[in-house]
Amino acid sequence: MAQKHKQKAPSKGLHPRNPHRARYDFDKLIQSCPELSPFVAKNPYGDLSVNFSDPEAVKMLNRALLSHFYSVSYWDIPAGFLCPPIPGRADYLHYIADLLADSNGGKIPKGKTIKGIDIGAGANCVYPIIGHRVYGWQFVAADIDPVSIKSARFIVESNPSLKGAIQCRLQKNPDHIFAGMINDSDLFDFTMCNPPFHASLEEAMAGSARKVKNLAANSEKKGGRKQDFQCNKTSNAMKGNKPVLNFGGQKAELWCPGGEAAFIKRMINQSVEKSSQCFWFTTLVSKKDNLSLIYKQLKKAGAVEVKTIDMAQGQKLTRIVVWTFLTPEQQGVWRNTRWVK
Repeated sequence: MAQKHKQKAPSKGLHPRNPHRARYDFDKLIQSCPELSPFVAKNPYGDLSVNFSDPEAVKMLNRALLSHFYSVSYWDIPAGFLCPPIPGRADYLHYIADLLADSNGGKIPKGKTIKGIDIGAGANCVYPIIGHRVYGWQFVAADIDPVSIKSARFIVESNPSLKGAIQCRLQKNPDHIFAGMINDSDLFDFTMCNPPFHASLEEAMAGSARKVKNLAANSEKKGGRKQDFQCNKTSNAMKGNKPVLNFGGQKAELWCPGGEAAFIKRMINQSVEKSSQCFWFTTLVSKKDNLSLIYKQLKKAGAVEVKTIDMAQGQKLTRIVVWTFLTPEQQGVWRNTRWVK
């Protein structure tokens, strides 16, 4: 019987160690990335901001954030690929650090002996970048798309601070999640994943249209004021009658058959095959209604311990579900072998 715990996010939103809790300091960001300057202007209330409906502006903001906070000298993605919100990505990693600390007497394990795998790293490679720059962890960036892997690999090779810390692996079998990515000799302290949210392209487009409508309604309620949410919340623009995600995204990044629930169910089933090679398996869960199914699947899979970590990013509430197949005794051996110095 798995032990199940619930952890609450801080009431004020982003994780206390997240450096993006404050409003963006655009003057400093421009100093770190002069290419951001043309996209920055004063809004009607006299505050510096960027147009979050402009994909190029969002990408340039990400480049500036990665340069300023994480000393990344080069970062870019191919046109049309997912451009993730940096603050939210950082939050996931800080909660993973807390998760490891809870299993390590309150001390966050840091350095190159700690290894994580990002399932669906995408062309942006943001999770491995932040995880390595903040905690010194080693990463495998896994993806089923050759273009994404090529882009991620180029980012790593173009930054001296990332070389040797992030290995990019192409998953050649889209039905497999861990097989082929976790080799027989690998040990991972954690896995992480931001699963495809939608079940079809039509559903993804419909969701985008709803967001556009809600953004317009909220703008009217607030007197037309555009909220510069510090979590870099995803918004949408309209091109003709079609919603366009300003953060982009390819098929594998946005949707898969069965959507989030089906993907996570498959992940849980396949994690059993690698149960002794990873301490904590983790995944984001956007839809609260999917939790019941996930818990049932974890119980069926024989997870020893399950935790749910709530994350609050502005008005958006999401959560991380984590599980392990290691018994308390096995966890102790893992900790003493890999984490205790």
